[in-house]
Amino acid sequence: MNSKYEAVIGLEVHAQLLTNTKIFCGCSTKFGNNPNSNVCPVCLGHPGVLPVLNKKVVEFSILFGLATDCVINEKNVFARKNYFYPDLPKGYQISQFELPIVEHGHLDITLKDGTVKRLGITRAHMEEDAGKSIHSQGDETLVDVNRCGVPLLEIVSEPDMRSAEEAYLYLTKLKQIVQYLGICDGNMEEGSLRCDANVSIRPVGQEKLGTRAEIKNLNSFNNVAKSIEFEIERQIELVEDGGEVVQETLLWNADKNETYSMRGKEDSHDYRYFPDPDLIPIHISEEWKNEIAETMPELPKARFERFVNDFKLPEYDAGVLTATKNLADYYEEVLKETDDYKSASNWVMGDVSKILNEEKIDVSKFPISPVNIGKLIALINNNTISSKIAKDVFPEMMKEDKDPAVIVKEKNLVQITDTSAIDDAVTKVVDANPGQVAQFLEGKEKVIGFLVGQVMKETKGKANPQMVNDALKNKMNEMK
Repeated sequence: MNSKYEAVIGLEVHAQLLTNTKIFCGCSTKFGNNPNSNVCPVCLGHPGVLPVLNKKVVEFSILFGLATDCVINEKNVFARKNYFYPDLPKGYQISQFELPIVEHGHLDITLKDGTVKRLGITRAHMEEDAGKSIHSQGDETLVDVNRCGVPLLEIVSEPDMRSAEEAYLYLTKLKQIVQYLGICDGNMEEGSLRCDANVSIRPVGQEKLGTRAEIKNLNSFNNVAKSIEFEIERQIELVEDGGEVVQETLLWNADKNETYSMRGKEDSHDYRYFPDPDLIPIHISEEWKNEIAETMPELPKARFERFVNDFKLPEYDAGVLTATKNLADYYEEVLKETDDYKSASNWVMGDVSKILNEEKIDVSKFPISPVNIGKLIALINNNTISSKIAKDVFPEMMKEDKDPAVIVKEKNLVQITDTSAIDDAVTKVVDANPGQVAQFLEGKEKVIGFLVGQVMKETKGKANPQMVNDALKNKMNEMK
């Protein structure tokens, strides 16, 4: 980025709340149902219908506010946001404007250089989702209104971010928090977490904000970062060439890696907000707030510290394992079968995560249960199998989530710990490799690794490696 300019970035994130029913009616929020099947007169906006607020939506919103040190407003009000879209049957969206449920919070991110930066949260307010226009049918546009009335929490940041990296880290942290709270699954592909980025530039040292452009409906973390980087450079080039940035709404073309204009950007007065006459103000008592606070689950920071302090894990391991709630839960389930915390960490971060990344799946869909990973580690630690044998058992467990002890028995993979059998194999290898034995006797001790490998080959990988190492050294020391 041109060092003469500074980027100013704020994010608006829509988190779909994990309620079973919609915000103002009893229709299902289930994703993937047939188009226009999760609907009723209320979410279709039929005349004369009245909305009834889903209490769980309020509780989830308060929980988020408490987790991000926000002010929980005792009184908050629903407002009508008026605009026309084909996928908005009522012609308005029920949202919050002047009196949102929570505001003035923050979260902290850690930059690559280790610097911790605090980013402000301006507000978070409850609202209903609109439907979805589908433009993939030739010249036709189809409308699916299943999403109408699905509860959202719109989380608006302060314009505190100065780079695409900071925006990426903020979004990552936000997703982590809502997942840990259990209020949103954070699935960007299914649209349950959506992000709009407001980007502007200004000369370094200038306090006044520049004209912002809003990039809409970003559906992946990488697209958020790439679109922001592109937009910063676009605005700098425009200003350097004597042009002016105009306030507009942009879309991101992921194939061409560029933004393009969608429409002029509206201001709040364009929506003609006014309090919804069908919904009374919400009053949040201190007692209700305290009740919700008592349900607060362990948050990422606390879990990270527990993994470091209680399990003595390196901070890197703890950071990887607690990055998502599901992975941290999986790791702790592994520990029900073993108290070897570091080995459990190595298996989850290594073999398990390798498959997750290759298959692009969440650990909740991983075919091997954490209990059986724990049992596999226990088999290594009690010398039933070696680490090498365990690497052969793991693919068999991927085929069928069996108890690893059963697989070891069926495949006859039990580790050889009988000293006489190991001694026999060692004698064969020593007799067959006089050159390497001579090198060892001359002081080249590194050759022991080759000889150990030969014994393991002789025993088809079943011998205990440490016992093999010891037996070889004893054998050759006798030959000195």
